[in-house]
Amino acid sequence: MRLVTYRSHVEAEARLGALVGDLVLDLELFGEECGVPLPSTMLEFIDLGPQAVAITSKLINEAEGVFPIGTAQPAANVKLLAPIPRPRKNIFGIGLNYTEHVAESAKSLDTSPELPRQPVIFSKPPTSVIGPDDAIVHNAAITQQLDWEVELAAIIGTRAKGVSRETALNYVFGYTVCIDMSARDCRRAGQWIYSKGQDTFAPMGPCVVTADEIPDPQTLDLWLTVNGVEKQRSNTAYMLFKVDELVADISQGITLEPGDIIATGTPAGVGAGMDPQEWVWPGDIIVATVEGIGTLRHPVVAG
Repeated sequence: MRLVTYRSHVEAEARLGALVGDLVLDLELFGEECGVPLPSTMLEFIDLGPQAVAITSKLINEAEGVFPIGTAQPAANVKLLAPIPRPRKNIFGIGLNYTEHVAESAKSLDTSPELPRQPVIFSKPPTSVIGPDDAIVHNAAITQQLDWEVELAAIIGTRAKGVSRETALNYVFGYTVCIDMSARDCRRAGQWIYSKGQDTFAPMGPCVVTADEIPDPQTLDLWLTVNGVEKQRSNTAYMLFKVDELVADISQGITLEPGDIIATGTPAGVGAGMDPQEWVWPGDIIVATVEGIGTLRHPVVAG
């Protein structure tokens, strides 16, 4: 399934929907018509566990595109939000997780040229999350080095504590697209959270594709453009630490809970790695895509 959080108009409440062709199906209303209680938010749906995905998918398939009146509307008529507009806790970010990005970062950001032996983990607070088409704010009083990073994000579906790599993907609910915005001149004594955690620095969406539709997350092309010019293109096969390794590693010391988000790192092609270096400024447009999931488009504005 392709799940979204949406508003039908500006003042409407956020709702949980499923993308079915060119329609957004309201799952709570659809469930009521089918006699199956379904929630109105993404986090509540994730909390129901894997069985909810199976049951809901079955109901949608049985409908064969004909839904009860009032339960579906054209996707073009709604505003998509971040799939989880307000995560329960910080996003787990993974740094230096593609070989070529390690090399370019060592040249320009004073990081080690050695490949990490363990995942490099930082975090982005819930207030950094924005949804499709929302503006990324460039605060010139804080940064003159605003940079881009396209990433695959994995969303946890089942509580994971001390899990093995062999079973780790069983704990993943689904996947979405994330842009890890970074103010390169805001790193503090080697710490990244202020650089990467500012408001609007975690665009996310446009949907969550459930894990049953992406059995192998290490086969996905991902790319990013700035003002129509391609800056990044790679494949998740080139991650140093694969999704299953990341889930297993984090869970050894930190309990992963339903709705937790892991942004799995970015490939080479960031602005800091260019010669000369490139940054984004108000008026620029960033577009990021992960194969099989979707595309995010965001204007950069002054703030």
